[in-house]
Amino acid sequence: MRKRIIAVAAIATLLTGSSVLAAGKSSAEKGKELFNDPKLGNSKNESSCTSCHEAGKGLKEAGENKKLTKLINKCLVTQMEGEKIDGRTASMRSLKMYIKTLGE
Repeated sequence: MRKRIIAVAAIATLLTGSSVLAAGKSSAEKGKELFNDPKLGNSKNESSCTSCHEAGKGLKEAGENKKLTKLINKCLVTQMEGEKIDGRTASMRSLKMYIKTLGE
């Protein structure tokens, strides 16, 4: 009985672990979606990143900034009246990936 419980627990861990990994994938495409999303960071107004940076205006060199996560969060909190996004999340990685493409 104990072996069966351990086997079921191991399978459950593998299944949930792989779905978490899939949900945590980062991409520039996902970043572009988030960049245009007025609900990013639980924004309390209708602003998105595009509201101030249409077509990436003013962000051509931002992708190289070592404090890019801080800059993104500053915009989220001040301009968009939202909440910070953890820098380790797929959302933040995706946003940064997309912003880096604006300088190419």
